[in-house]
Amino acid sequence: QVQLVESGGGLVQAGGSLRLSCAASGSIFSINYMGWYRQAPGKQRELVADITSGGVTNYADSVKGRFTISRDNAKNTVDLQMNSLKPEDTAVYYCRCLGIVTTRGIQHYWGQGTQVTVSS
Repeated sequence: QVQLVESGGGLVQAGGSLRLSCAASGSIFSINYMGWYRQAPGKQRELVADITSGGVTNYADSVKGRFTISRDNAKNTVDLQMNSLKPEDTAVYYCRCLGIVTTRGIQHYWGQGTQVTVSS
């Protein structure tokens, strides 16, 4: 069984920074894809940033230049450094892992979500 545990959300003023972390635990050999998504009230869940096992990154246009995604393959963690936060970044942020190679085969998981609130 794989678990994704997120941390680092909270309340911050506009212009501030937060760092989100997601740790995958269980009988994991490797993880192909790791990403962060977000869902604001009344809106669809959207991709924020993702990163492959080889370190190739991809960002939503709305966060380019402000957010940085990174991962530690040895620790099975993925972080999202969020700078220059704006009120429109307010959402529940979810960690997503695809292609988790485990003793039970290849699995895919979502984290439970962590709230990020940016006040103006």
